[in-house]
Amino acid sequence: MEEWYSKNCPRCAQQKMIIDSTRGELFCQHCGLVLEENLEHSGPEWRSYDDTLTQSRVGSPISLAMHDMGLNTVIGNSGKDAYGKPIPLDSRDKIERLRMWDSRTSVNPSEDRNYRQAFSELERLKDKLALSHMMVQETAYVYRKAHLNHLCRGRSTSVILAASLYAVCRKNEIPHTLSEIANLANIDRKVLSRSYRKLVQELDLQLPVADPVKSLVFIASKVDVRERTKRTALNILERAKKIGISSGKDPVGFASAALYISCQINGESKSQKAIVLASSSTTEMTIRNRCKELRESLELKL
Repeated sequence: MEEWYSKNCPRCAQQKMIIDSTRGELFCQHCGLVLEENLEHSGPEWRSYDDTLTQSRVGSPISLAMHDMGLNTVIGNSGKDAYGKPIPLDSRDKIERLRMWDSRTSVNPSEDRNYRQAFSELERLKDKLALSHMMVQETAYVYRKAHLNHLCRGRSTSVILAASLYAVCRKNEIPHTLSEIANLANIDRKVLSRSYRKLVQELDLQLPVADPVKSLVFIASKVDVRERTKRTALNILERAKKIGISSGKDPVGFASAALYISCQINGESKSQKAIVLASSSTTEMTIRNRCKELRESLELKL
């Protein structure tokens, strides 16, 4: 297959440059000069003589969030072979039996059934939390790793999946709290916390320390405070980080306390209860205790 090229030949200045996709060469038809070789063909891989045929280049991509990673095969019901010819009558019964057993054995192993249940739950959480494709793939990878290490035995599939999702959120510093994921997955927070610790310990996951600033931005967007209040709260967190009083503290509770103090400094009437509801993983008692620590350590005057 040959295609015309718009540029002129550098030797004879004739606009007769041709791309030969079969040989992968760019040459001049007039003088025979070969400018490039071993070119990759960027055209379609199909030839369509019928407008009703599918003209896609490739199939669906491989995905870890599918129980078979998208590599399964399906025996269709068209009644025709690969060349488009009708299947002979004496072979149709055999094809029908093969089709039946293919559908039965596609999810027969317990591993495939477990993955199908887990990844259907992951798809539901993806819609609830607006997760990206990368987050879904990483969560599926961690869950598969946990399954291969026999961490799913004696534990609920949804619990291990939620723990894998929370670990991925921690790794990418996305401020989804443990309580938020537990509520959306409809599981107990203590059970999720226990499974998460087991997951981190057995898989040796290296997770960064949670940053209160990420939680602050998330909470402030829900409470709807002014930009000046956000900047004051960020300044409080930076000062607390420098003197080391935020080490070992819950980042959500610390960010909530900094935001509450900032609201008081800038004259915004936001209650502790409103901030607690926005954070969804701290309490009013925690905010009061952290506020007391921040006032005494930073000598804040309200």
